[in-house]
Amino acid sequence: MGLSLTFPEKLRATITLPGSKSIAARALILSALSGGRQVLNLSDCDDTQALLKALTHDTEIVDIGAAGTAMRFLTAYFATQSGTQHLLTGTERMQQRPISILVEALQTLGADITYTGQVGYPPLLIKGKDIQGGEVRLSAEVSSQYISALLMVGPMLRDGLRLQLEGTIASRPYIEMTLGLMREFGAKASWTDAKTICVAPGGYSRTAEFVVEPDWSAASYWYEMVALSNDAEAEIHLPYLRAESLQGDSVVKDLFHHLGVDTRFDSEGATLTKTAFSPTSTTWEVDFSQFPDLAQTFVVTCAILGQPFHFTGLQSLRIKETDRIAALVAELGKLGITLEAEASSIAYQPQQQKSAALAQPEIATYEDHRMAMCIAPCAMRQPGFKILHPEVVNKSYPTFWEDLQRVGVILQ
Repeated sequence: MGLSLTFPEKLRATITLPGSKSIAARALILSALSGGRQVLNLSDCDDTQALLKALTHDTEIVDIGAAGTAMRFLTAYFATQSGTQHLLTGTERMQQRPISILVEALQTLGADITYTGQVGYPPLLIKGKDIQGGEVRLSAEVSSQYISALLMVGPMLRDGLRLQLEGTIASRPYIEMTLGLMREFGAKASWTDAKTICVAPGGYSRTAEFVVEPDWSAASYWYEMVALSNDAEAEIHLPYLRAESLQGDSVVKDLFHHLGVDTRFDSEGATLTKTAFSPTSTTWEVDFSQFPDLAQTFVVTCAILGQPFHFTGLQSLRIKETDRIAALVAELGKLGITLEAEASSIAYQPQQQKSAALAQPEIATYEDHRMAMCIAPCAMRQPGFKILHPEVVNKSYPTFWEDLQRVGVILQ
């Protein structure tokens, strides 16, 4: 199935974003660990629903599909559920995504986890038990989700957790999000120095309901649309979005200011407006290691605008739903855009373009929701392409296409 898009001349709308997928995943785990605190404003996206189902359905085989966050968080959670046994698995791609760093750390703390297929990768056989805990060292350079998974179960360990991080800390805002939410649920967890986090034993306290805030990652695609729109008075209102946020991806408002999108906050939410922008000859340098989920949006936006860039800190993009760096190179190439990619960086220079866009190209999405959503706005400037498997947006933003129709986009 493929989808082609025709954008209207004017871009004006109010769009209610889904709840934050990142906050929801953490809140659901913390709710389960604290005895069932009610979590409100959960998105209907695949990732959130996969985690919710795994936590509320008592089955030995747990298939979380393509939900990478659920795989990591549930690995740690199930390991602490004494007297239980679970086989945790997922899609073929999920079984190619490494998880040994987390598994080995949990085993060091006393967890009973074995691989049932290729060593270092799911599926995992997890036998829940009372875990001693203590000190563990962990590489911090690949995925903050390993760190968050360990931190959240820390209060459930008999001796708590002392986590020593090694190397450059990637995606630190996600770690801060986790610590903030843990404290909200009654845990005692804090940094004791630049590379050490201590979590006290004692569990969580069950308190009032928790409301998930809107998703700043989802907001990034609306920023992209305002930036690429030919409507000089483009304006998108995003209710309930706040400047003060637990989400590191809220930095999107500051980064898009450089690309001609201003953000105004009031008591009702955020309003995005278009300002004058012209690409510069100076290469825009940004380190995305602290907010990697935004990288695809900025790669596409800058390339379409003709703004040269060199984005670094992208090592985690190689092990996401797909190799996102390779996917961007391949699919933007179909639109006549040449990207220069290395192991953890990607660059673009307009003067180095070597090929013309394909006639009526078909854009592959690689089972990756962000590939579909970041490329969709390109139709504002380069119409005529088709996005294959548009249903992948269900992973994080199931109403994305319906929201585009609300601003007048014609979908075929």
